Amino acid sequence: MSELNIVNLSKRFDNTAVFENINLSVREKEFLVLLGPSGCGKSTLLNIIAGLESPTSGRIEIDGKDVIGLEPKDRGLSMVFQSYALYPTMTVRGNMSFGLQVAGLKRSEIERKVEKAATMLHLTELLDRKPSQLSGGQRQRAAIGRALVRDVSLFLFDEPLSNLDAKLRSQMRGEIRRLHDTLGVTSIYVTHDQVEAMTMASSIVVLKGGVIQQHAEPQTLYDEPENLFVAGFIGASPMNILKGRIAIEAGRPVAACTGFQVDLSRYRFKAPPVAGQEIALGVRPENVCFGEAGGTSNTGVMARIDYVEPLGADTLVWTKVGDEAMSLRVDPREARLDRQTVPLHFDLDRLSVFSRETERRL
Repeated sequence: MSELNIVNLSKRFDNTAVFENINLSVREKEFLVLLGPSGCGKSTLLNIIAGLESPTSGRIEIDGKDVIGLEPKDRGLSMVFQSYALYPTMTVRGNMSFGLQVAGLKRSEIERKVEKAATMLHLTELLDRKPSQLSGGQRQRAAIGRALVRDVSLFLFDEPLSNLDAKLRSQMRGEIRRLHDTLGVTSIYVTHDQVEAMTMASSIVVLKGGVIQQHAEPQTLYDEPENLFVAGFIGASPMNILKGRIAIEAGRPVAACTGFQVDLSRYRFKAPPVAGQEIALGVRPENVCFGEAGGTSNTGVMARIDYVEPLGADTLVWTKVGDEAMSLRVDPREARLDRQTVPLHFDLDRLSVFSRETERRL
């Protein structure tokens, strides 16, 4: 197992910076996900770790050794690509064994490694088929198997599930995470899909424009996003964001929004709140519910129901609070579609507060 350290890493194409002075540590046996929108630099960073691209400056240390300048084969890692990258004229067995043959391993050792990996990935009955005879999920398992047969201490995954349908993606997420838990090999996984990141990672690095926005465990990212970008990017339904100002009433901080106030006395501010500061108040859809009959709530918010999205296990109710949209995730039996104007109740222990000037968490 390996520990990876990225130190002051920069990459430029001519006058365009992909990222500058990236610093990141990946612990031994960790499953780290690089998450972000297209063009944020996550795949470029993975390719530099793999040795497929060269950085402009900086170091990449694997177990304390700077590997910049080493060939990919000499870095002690394996990579699984988005496009599978299987040899079309070879069988699954041939694809999995080719690298071992080039490395000069004995035939008996190659067969043992291939059979072991095939068993783990449920490929035993497919070993003599060619890629054209496999489904998308089977091809991806074969690509993972080719990486798995090598004795490496670092696995790299570059959006390996993006070509699969939703059902197969869900299945393969479980298989990849199960393999990681079984083998305990340090893994770095690139994706733009926050569901993949949340369900698979032991920690997530969120990137935007080549800059690390936050590095934390999945639940921390969800509960305590460091800035407005992370708040909006993490979550199948985005965090509700309402504009307001800090006010101090009877010694207690409140969020004074248009037409209502929200008590912030239970919120853990990083620094004492300043009266008059412009803020963005964030609340997840599942942390908003309908208030009590008669229009009372803990906020005084009255919202107009706009439209409803039935999702099966729950329902997403979209409302308007003034001119701002707000969604609630509720039990389908509590959607209250017969009421056009409803009071809303916030979970005061699950709020996020951001500076509108810096967009960072207060």
